[in-house]
Amino acid sequence: MRIEFVSTIALITPDPAQSRQLYVETLGLPLSGQTSDGYLHSEQVPGTKHFGVWPLSQAAEACFGDAQWPADRVLPQVSVEFDVADVASVQAAADELVTAGHELLHPVRQEPWGQTVVRLLSPEGAIVGISYVPSMH
Repeated sequence: MRIEFVSTIALITPDPAQSRQLYVETLGLPLSGQTSDGYLHSEQVPGTKHFGVWPLSQAAEACFGDAQWPADRVLPQVSVEFDVADVASVQAAADELVTAGHELLHPVRQEPWGQTVVRLLSPEGAIVGISYVPSMH
């Protein structure tokens, strides 16, 4: 597997309003997003390609298809996504992860915004994605 760069860092929050208060109002980060879905993000935070504050319910939906995080899984605090060269490399990375004994949270899939991604839960409790985001290349 050949990682080209870190594409996304997203903090995972069980309380989007409280996180908005800290990251937007207090720290002044240039995060935007619809308050109805709670996901805050920016491509303008220096040192990152994409920085986000991801509601736990959305992370659960993305990984398990349900708004509740499974009680038998470590509660994640962060998501880190690493980009590879192309769509085929995402599947190759997924195959390599499975061969190495890692359990995937979901198979490789294409999200509505064009990202192709596979995710796993790290030993530290981080959601780790291997992805290809065309707009970042």
